[in-house]
Amino acid sequence: MWHRIMALVIKEFLALLRDRRERVVIIIPPLIQLVVFSYAATFDLSHVKLAIYDQDHGPEAQALVARFTGSPNFQLVAQVRDSREVAQLIDGEQALMVLDIPQDFSRKLLADREAEVQLILDGRNSNTALIALNYARGIVDDFNQDWLRDHAHAPMPLHLVTRAWFNANLESRWFIVPGIVGLLMMVVVMMVTSLSVAREREQGTFDQLLVTPLRPVEILIGKAMPGLLIGLFEATLIVIIAVFWFGVPLRGPLLTLYAGLLVFLLSASGVGLMISSLATTLQQALLGAFLFLVPGVILSGFATPIANMPTAVQYITLLDPLRYFMVVLRGVFLEGAGFALLWDQFWPMALIGIACLAGAGWLFRHRTA
Repeated sequence: MWHRIMALVIKEFLALLRDRRERVVIIIPPLIQLVVFSYAATFDLSHVKLAIYDQDHGPEAQALVARFTGSPNFQLVAQVRDSREVAQLIDGEQALMVLDIPQDFSRKLLADREAEVQLILDGRNSNTALIALNYARGIVDDFNQDWLRDHAHAPMPLHLVTRAWFNANLESRWFIVPGIVGLLMMVVVMMVTSLSVAREREQGTFDQLLVTPLRPVEILIGKAMPGLLIGLFEATLIVIIAVFWFGVPLRGPLLTLYAGLLVFLLSASGVGLMISSLATTLQQALLGAFLFLVPGVILSGFATPIANMPTAVQYITLLDPLRYFMVVLRGVFLEGAGFALLWDQFWPMALIGIACLAGAGWLFRHRTA
């Protein structure tokens, strides 16, 4: 069985790499896109999930809290009762920002002393964190102006102390570049796999392949392997560039990163082979890949947080393997997350890949009949 699969894999590689232009198209564009997107991509923010940790409970603290909760830019999601809840809210992405008001806040203000409040931000999406920070600074500035107007001889009342987790300097590139790894891998692997069967059908060689001793499952493995190997090679190049050229920290274990990469490539290959098995011409395969890639990227959370999407659309994103791989990439790069913390992202990707590969295999058998 395996020698037949290896022969088919070699044939697929020869078909892909025999033309110099095809070799250039496979290798060069993803690297160019990595550089261009890393410098040019920008993001917008629609709302901020806010948690309040009010240890003071005085009227002055309540007045500050009311300014945050009354702002259309913030959505109150939790009232923190214990400092340990702060880490849980940020780590679980249940809150983007935690407003921490210390116990002596009101006492310092009434004593005409400067009081401090702390903002704890989720720095994984640095652009979002910066916009949220600017919203908070605007509210604090308004609070200071109103206080100085009512207390003419008081010093500046409120001092804002910020702390960003996972990305202390809020470097936007640290958020963008890991996402581009997943985006480019999906484009490369799906283009390679979605064209493989359609190309043979158009050339008239697929029927010849079906009458060989190769079984449908062997054809499936042989068609998927080139995409997996090319994806691994491309991903390694891009990760090296991300770490050593763009300076993005890789805090998690490489084993977890490559395990996630393999599962994602399996799911992307499955989707590509499903498209290829349905198409009869290269034009149909290209159109099918394009129709999946565009919404796949938009719904992945690469540019727009999934939490900001309508509820119905959030359910649709569950069918997008790139959605899960984005969490794995940013978790390994920025959080140092291991396999145990990311398991809930691995199994949906594996399920999508197995379902799509099984569907493609059924279509091979169906067409054989």
